[in-house]
Amino acid sequence: MGITTAILIFSVVLMGIRSPKVVFFPSGEPNFAYVYLNMPVGTDQAYTNQVLMQLEERVNKALDIDYAKGKKNPIVKSVIANVTVGAVDPTSGEVGTFPNKGRITVAFVKFADRHGKSTADYLERIRTAVKGVPGAEVTVDKEQGGPPLPKPVLIEIKGENLDSLIVTSEKLKKYLSKKQIPGVEELRSDFQSDKPEIVFDLDRERMNSEGISTGQVVMNLRTAVFGKEISRFRDANDDYPITLRLKKEQREDIDAVRNMPMIFRDMGMGGQIRQVPVSAFADIKYGNTYGGIKRKDQKRIISLSSNVITGFNENEVVASVQRELNNFQAPSGILIKMGGQQEEQAETMGFLGNAMLISIAMIFLILIIQFNSFSRTVIIMTEIVFSIFGVFLGTGIFKNDFSIVMSGIGIIALAGIVVRNGILLVEFMDLMLKEGMEPYDAIVEAGRTRMTPVLLTATAAILGLIPLGVGLNIDFAAFFSTLNPHIYFGGDSVAFWGPLAWTMIYGLSFATFLTLIIVPVMMLLSFRMKDSLKRWREKTAASLKD
Repeated sequence: MGITTAILIFSVVLMGIRSPKVVFFPSGEPNFAYVYLNMPVGTDQAYTNQVLMQLEERVNKALDIDYAKGKKNPIVKSVIANVTVGAVDPTSGEVGTFPNKGRITVAFVKFADRHGKSTADYLERIRTAVKGVPGAEVTVDKEQGGPPLPKPVLIEIKGENLDSLIVTSEKLKKYLSKKQIPGVEELRSDFQSDKPEIVFDLDRERMNSEGISTGQVVMNLRTAVFGKEISRFRDANDDYPITLRLKKEQREDIDAVRNMPMIFRDMGMGGQIRQVPVSAFADIKYGNTYGGIKRKDQKRIISLSSNVITGFNENEVVASVQRELNNFQAPSGILIKMGGQQEEQAETMGFLGNAMLISIAMIFLILIIQFNSFSRTVIIMTEIVFSIFGVFLGTGIFKNDFSIVMSGIGIIALAGIVVRNGILLVEFMDLMLKEGMEPYDAIVEAGRTRMTPVLLTATAAILGLIPLGVGLNIDFAAFFSTLNPHIYFGGDSVAFWGPLAWTMIYGLSFATFLTLIIVPVMMLLSFRMKDSLKRWREKTAASLKD
């Protein structure tokens, strides 16, 4: 028991010394690389396309592709660029078509055909190649390896005063940029403060003298630019809206819109129909405005977000950003905190913690009902603790990444697997006790008899998980047709399922080994303690009787 306690303490210390990377969700080599182009609001689609074509040339150069010379990259399947439609970053929360946005999608061949070449290296080469485009925001990202998540680095700035929010976000962005935190690609704000607008400044005195209301002006301008449905055309299969608005060349000409006549009935002149151009009572001004105001929990919010450069651990980068945030003095009424994946991690850890407690409680209840013994139940439940420390020991020795989601699920699954070994030993020991054996002999006989099934079941489970842990891939269809199984190791499966498999392998191996030694020892100590307690009670009762 002393050696076991020392091993448990050593596993925790080793975990702290080795400091394996803690990730929220496992990710492997990217199968797709995305380059998002964001031009200023109001940029014409044709100009956005020109800039995107320049970016595409840079991307092809980074990928060692030259179509003019017939040079291709064997691990690149395709490079596709599109403007306006389908050009929005899914993590930005925007939906729709934007003429100022573009996207380049790089698709790589499947893992088995890459012959050991890393697509993460190409992702970094693309990230370096697309820097320095004047007047444009360029973001490089890869596909989501799991559920859709926000950016790894996401800083939320909340408050009520919009002007104070804008100033604070700009100061914070400059402050963090000067710190040059390793791993942060580039902080970008989701607040648009330079959206161009055209203001029609109405002369209300002139409008009143003409008998024109503001609502009439607004509705005429809206009809001219956006259109108004005036009827519908129906045929045998469908109906189609008929929309009234200016021609394309007219509605895109501000002078034509400005000189558009307002047709109205002048009641001051006996209901006479008159025409007055909009320019007669409206001045045109050009300016900038906010693109939109976002809210969260009924408070205005501005977010600063960034990707994490390949090779850096996301949690470590976020921790570095958090340390710098602690030194930033926010004005009163402004709340700054880390959001995004950090909130997701906290919710996931809370859910997994509750699931672990519920599973342990249910196992405890079932064991109490089965054995009707508190001591036997506690001894069997200690195997769950052994399995968790086994995970720590294995992760610390081999320095595997610890995934909060997949490793957490593996630990919960272990809780239901490892108790089986203890049940086999304790159940057989109870059978021997009922047949009249002494506790020591019953424990030894249970360990001797049940050792084979315990080792076989644990070994079978471990051997079954090893191919999943190392990413063994076999093409059975090709094997039966051409006798070539195309065996290779790695790929997306090992990146996703590897942490789960190794968590169960480490925990099951450690817990099984200790089960055959520690469970009998604890059972023997339990009987000795009960005997000692029984003799003490008899001695106490005898002394009281005398």
